[in-house]
Amino acid sequence: MSAINLRTALPGPKSQAILDRRDAAVSKASFRSTPVVAAKASGATVTDVDGNTFLDFTAGIGTVNVGHAPAEVADAIRQQAEDLIHLCAIVGTYEPYIALAEKLNSLVPIAGPTKTFLSNSGAEAVETAIKMARAYTGRPAIVTYEGAYHGRTLLTLSLTSKYALFKKGFGPFAPEIYRVPYPYSYRCTHCRDEGSCNLTCFEDLERSLITQVDPSAVAALIIEPVQGEGGFIPAPYDYLRKVRALCDKHGIVMIADEVQAGFCRTGRWFSIEHSGVEPDLVVMAKSIAAGMPLAAVTGKAAIVDAPHLGGLGSTYGGNPVACVAALKAIEIMERDNLNQRAEQIGEISMAHFRAWRDKYDIVGDVRGLGAMTAVEFVKGRNDRTPNTDAPLKIVGEAYNRGLLLIRAGLYSNCVRTLVPLTISDAELEEGLGVLEESIAAVM
Repeated sequence: MSAINLRTALPGPKSQAILDRRDAAVSKASFRSTPVVAAKASGATVTDVDGNTFLDFTAGIGTVNVGHAPAEVADAIRQQAEDLIHLCAIVGTYEPYIALAEKLNSLVPIAGPTKTFLSNSGAEAVETAIKMARAYTGRPAIVTYEGAYHGRTLLTLSLTSKYALFKKGFGPFAPEIYRVPYPYSYRCTHCRDEGSCNLTCFEDLERSLITQVDPSAVAALIIEPVQGEGGFIPAPYDYLRKVRALCDKHGIVMIADEVQAGFCRTGRWFSIEHSGVEPDLVVMAKSIAAGMPLAAVTGKAAIVDAPHLGGLGSTYGGNPVACVAALKAIEIMERDNLNQRAEQIGEISMAHFRAWRDKYDIVGDVRGLGAMTAVEFVKGRNDRTPNTDAPLKIVGEAYNRGLLLIRAGLYSNCVRTLVPLTISDAELEEGLGVLEESIAAVM
């Protein structure tokens, strides 16, 4: 039986009425990928206010790895809300915060004593990690990457790449941010014709510590082991190992931003585990709490403890309701072996993607790690010019067929797939079929 069930023209009349209200009441600067107006969601499906049911290949941009509204998480939220909705960890202590910190300390791929600080969002967690690194090292500078996405606050927007979409008109930005090329072999000037990374780009990083900033001034290097918004680009494992060695050499804190790639998405708890590299700090959010607003920085205890007493704080960070949601979500991930499921989803998806690359001239690169996969669109078989029109049209075609998608990429020329890891094989195949139909329609 098909998971997709379209009962009205899209968007339906009730949806359109609410969309009209959105246009009148909400900032038009807030982009929407599709016109879906959700009423409820379950597993890998979203049902709109007109009764149309869609397959969701966005998972709330990687936020519901355990699926939409799992009953066990909803029950945990309900029970906690009856006892304590909010206190603030600055005011007092409640056990769910401590239990979650203990769990995260045990999950991160870092040897030795670890500690955790909880916050609301990925951006807040990134800023917290930067504060920790600066307090620990006594240094100001941060190294980041082209194609990076770390958030939309002033500091994290300063770290973020992709200027026109995210940064235009919002400067001046925070100082002491230094940007280097990410190992993106499909478009790298060093190795694009070889088809794989030859690590020459690491020389760009080394050179930046001569031409842009002295390493003695660098507090931290922050890297997404798989770039998210940048286009789902996995960094080569050898590159990450060389980064680790460089940070060790110069006393630089290595921060792994796992906000989108964490919690089983790539087939490991955190994507950096594939490389065997131990970061100093791990930033996490999104699927940590099955859709509840929660984020964390977990890392070496000496670094997490470096800020002065009272130097870190958050009114809502580590809210007890969000904490119990996270504890239950992690329990589900462990029990149901969602790491293995992510690898299965990735294998199925990539088999389709590779076939499309051979079949459709506008499909350039296909890539990913585990169930974090993307298709990059170009102008033609022998023309790697980014095709920025195709993804928008494909997302629209897919919506009209009952599939929710979102773009990605430094040039916004990719379509990313972030299916809930609880999706069935039948639902996955149905959605991939719709995605191919949408690509063919755009062709």
